[in-house]
Amino acid sequence: MKQWINLVVVVILMLAIAACTKSGEIESTPPPIDTQQSETPPSESTLNPDEAAWKLDTSPVDLTWFVGASWYGHSWGESLTSKYVTEKTGVNVKLEVPSGEANEQMTLMMTSGKLPDLISMGSWENAVKKLWEGDHVYALNELAEQYDPYFFKVAGDGTLKWYRQDNGNTYGVPNDSYSPNLMHETGMTAANQTFLVRKDLYEDMGSPDLTTPEGFLNALQLLKDQYSKYKDQPISPLFAQGNVPYGMSEYLQNLLAVPSEQDGKVYDRITDPDYITWLKTFRTAYERGLINVDFLVDSDTQVEEKTNNARYFMMIREWTGMTAVNPMLAAGANPDSYYIAVDGPQNSKGDNAKLFPGNMDGWMVTMISKSNKNPERTIRFLTYLASEEGQRDLFLGKEGETWEMVDGKPQLKAEMVQLLETDVEKMEKEYGIMDTYWMVRNPVIINQWRPEQVPVIKQMEDFANGQADIDSGIYKGLDPQGDSDVAVAWARISQNWEEVLPELITAKDEAAFDKIFDNFLARRVNYGFDEVMEYRQAELDVRKAKMAE
Repeated sequence: MKQWINLVVVVILMLAIAACTKSGEIESTPPPIDTQQSETPPSESTLNPDEAAWKLDTSPVDLTWFVGASWYGHSWGESLTSKYVTEKTGVNVKLEVPSGEANEQMTLMMTSGKLPDLISMGSWENAVKKLWEGDHVYALNELAEQYDPYFFKVAGDGTLKWYRQDNGNTYGVPNDSYSPNLMHETGMTAANQTFLVRKDLYEDMGSPDLTTPEGFLNALQLLKDQYSKYKDQPISPLFAQGNVPYGMSEYLQNLLAVPSEQDGKVYDRITDPDYITWLKTFRTAYERGLINVDFLVDSDTQVEEKTNNARYFMMIREWTGMTAVNPMLAAGANPDSYYIAVDGPQNSKGDNAKLFPGNMDGWMVTMISKSNKNPERTIRFLTYLASEEGQRDLFLGKEGETWEMVDGKPQLKAEMVQLLETDVEKMEKEYGIMDTYWMVRNPVIINQWRPEQVPVIKQMEDFANGQADIDSGIYKGLDPQGDSDVAVAWARISQNWEEVLPELITAKDEAAFDKIFDNFLARRVNYGFDEVMEYRQAELDVRKAKMAE
């Protein structure tokens, strides 16, 4: 029995040794190399920096694209243009918009770790800096080096340099980006801020002077006494776009030509005497029952309904938001009920407005998130959209159907121009041309194909261009963003200002106004306003250095 047991043990040990030896051979001996599988496909290894790489792969792929504007109502896959781009590139896009405030929704997405493939957010938005600093998005320069070096050619060194971060990377590309040199050379300022009035009502009132506090209040009194109902419609006195944070702050300050810098130092615009005078003018108007707080609290739906029916007398509003409404009003039952740009509130010197033009920051910044499972296809798609070919496809649509060559230049067909002038909504929904998909829009390229504006639009555009302060674009977006201490301080100050300004306008008298305002100034110092001003100054100095390069 012992011999038998010993024999079994010996056999087991021999088998174990053999198994270990075999395992060692497997681990130590590399597998044969499949040269065909390990080699990079020729098309990938020979990327040409002078040729678009999207053509290398046009197989179907789905991408989600978050557009940080709750009012954006377009879809992808129904219009002629979107179908054409998908058929051409293989990329199908699912557009997403925030149900509420874009910053808040993007913050929630970052917390969840699940982000859309492409993200377009306002260049001023706090979430943009968080996306960059939190490593939520790819460095576009790194993706381009790996998958599509043609990106560097179409994006332009100026744009990449402007958005380059301290670590040398660029995480987003802007739309509607303008340099001062370009604006001086072309006369295209991209200024869109205007002070608008309903034309027929304004003229029936005798075209009153709205530039001084006295004239402004007199016009409102006349409106209340004689025109509170006009052509069978109740009239709201005023609308301020973006309410407190924009229309009644930065925008109004631009109308008043409040400087952004004095003697090389960033200027505290909110304490400017002329701005304070006009805030007190609004308080007086409220006290007299000439305005209510509707212009600060109207929802987007209410604003749209009132605008579409020309129920506002005056509007602190960008003319670009009226490109669909004005032609519709001009073609309606009251053809003179459309809006025109006039001189609105001015400073005590009577200076013309100094309106922000376009700038290098642009409007929206588009990024590629790290939740994206197809970064190579996405950077190539983004490169295509930024190229002249992609810009033409998105802006003009499909050759032969929406545009044709005339004397060697692309030109919209007459029926498309007619739709542009009479039914922009139909043009965008069915054809998707012009400014339907503006997320990567480059005005330097597309403006050569843009038809001349119809008179009811051109009047507003010309007025804004005439009052644009071309060199002031450098002052846009100086405020700190992100999660830093100074950014948090600015967020608290901004939030408090949104609460305080309505209190100022509804204050019972001027003494109450002064007390509310002084208390706000004291609070903002406690929140960290001195640090905010230091940040603004440093940011301005950096921008000046970049512009000088």
